[in-house]
Amino acid sequence: MFSFFRDSPEFERRKRTPFSPPKPPPNVRTQLALSDVRLAVPKHLYEKNTLKGCLYVARDLLCAFVVYELGWLIDPLTSSLVNRFGLSSTIYFLVQWTLWLCYWYAQGIVLAGWWCMAHEAGHGTLSNHKWINHVVGFSLHSFLLTPFYAWRASHHAHHKATMSVERDENYVPRTRKDYALPPESVAELADYYEIFEDAPLYTLLRILIMQIFGWPLYLFTNAMGSPRHPRGTNHFLPSSAIFEPRQRNYILASDVGIGLMGFVLYLWTCQVGFANFLKLYFVPFMCVNHWIVMLTYLHHCDPTIPYFRRRQWSFLRGAISTVDRPLLGWAGRFFLHNVSHDHISHHLFSSIPFYNQPMVTEHIKKVLKENYNYDSTNSFRALYRTFTQCCFIEDDGDIVFYKNKDGQAARVLAADALEDVPVKI
Repeated sequence: MFSFFRDSPEFERRKRTPFSPPKPPPNVRTQLALSDVRLAVPKHLYEKNTLKGCLYVARDLLCAFVVYELGWLIDPLTSSLVNRFGLSSTIYFLVQWTLWLCYWYAQGIVLAGWWCMAHEAGHGTLSNHKWINHVVGFSLHSFLLTPFYAWRASHHAHHKATMSVERDENYVPRTRKDYALPPESVAELADYYEIFEDAPLYTLLRILIMQIFGWPLYLFTNAMGSPRHPRGTNHFLPSSAIFEPRQRNYILASDVGIGLMGFVLYLWTCQVGFANFLKLYFVPFMCVNHWIVMLTYLHHCDPTIPYFRRRQWSFLRGAISTVDRPLLGWAGRFFLHNVSHDHISHHLFSSIPFYNQPMVTEHIKKVLKENYNYDSTNSFRALYRTFTQCCFIEDDGDIVFYKNKDGQAARVLAADALEDVPVKI
C-alpha cells in the first residue's frame, strides 16, 4: 500500500554493498572488461531497419495527431453535456478541466516520445541513411523548440565522458568548495543545514521549478552542465565553449529551425487564438520539459551511484554507472522508446536501434551481474530522494558519491576500489 514511498530492494542492496568498480588486472583478465560486454551482444542487434524506424516515427506522429484532434473536442463535448443533461456550472467546470488534464498528460507523454525519437535520430539509429536521421531529428526537435544539432553536440560529448567529474556535460555535481562549506574534518551539521536544509514546501517548490524550467535553463544558461565552461555558455551561440569550430554552422541551422517553428506557432496562434495555443501546445510542451528533465536526471543522479575523476574513469565505468528505471511502465516503453528502461545498454551501445535495446539489456545483465544498476523505486519517489539526498561531492577523491544534507554519503568504497590500474581516458 505504501510502496510508493519506499525505496526499492535494489536501491537498498546497493546502499549495503561497498562499491568496487569493474577493473581488469594488467595481465590476467578475471574481471569485467569492455570487450566482454561487447562480445555478449549478438551482431544482428546492431542492424538498422529504415522501414521499421520510419514506421515508429509515423506511429508517433499519428498518436500526437489523434490526441490533438481529441483536444479540439473537449470544449464542445462539455458544452453538449451541459445542454443535454442540464449539468450545473460546477459539474461543467470539473468535467471540462478533468478532460484538459487528461489531454495535457497524454499529449505531454506522446510529445516527449517525439523528443526521444529525435534523440535516437541524433545517434543515427533510425536508418543507415544519414539524411533520414537528420530530417527526422531536426524536424521533431525543432517542433519542440529544441536545438537539434546543438543538443546533439553536447549530448555526444556527454556519452564520451559519462560520470566523469572533469569532462561530463550533464548533471555534473557541485563540490564542497562550490558551496563554500568548511572542510569535512571541522564541518558541523549546522554548516550543512544552513545550505541544504529547506522546509518541505520550499523543497517541493524547488523541485517544481527544476521540472518545469530545468530544460530551458540548461539550454540557455548551462544550468547543471559542466562547470568548466565559462559564464554565458549556452546552446544557441555558435561560439559557445560547448562546440567545436567545425560544428558552428550546424548550431546556426538549429537556431533557424527554432526560429521557423516560432514563426509557425505565431501564425497558428493568430488563427486559433491564444487560449487554444496555451491549451493545445504550450501546456503539453511544458509537460515535455518535465519528462525530459525527470528521465535524464534520474538516469545519472542517485545516492548509490559513483562519479569518477580522471585517474579512475573509463568508458565502461561511466556507461554502467547509470540507472535503468521503469519510468511510466508500459507507456514509457511504448512512447519513450525504452530510453529509461534500457539506459545502460544505450550508453554502452548508442548506435544500436532503440527497438533492440531491451534484448541488449538482457544480454548485458548476464555479464554485468552485480554491476548492473536497476531501480524499481517509484520514479516520483526516486526524484524526491535524489533531489534531497544528492547535494554535493567532495573536492578530492578519485571515486566519489553524492553526500546529503548531513554531509554523509549513502554508500562507501570497498577496500580494493582504488587499486591503481591502467585506465584508458
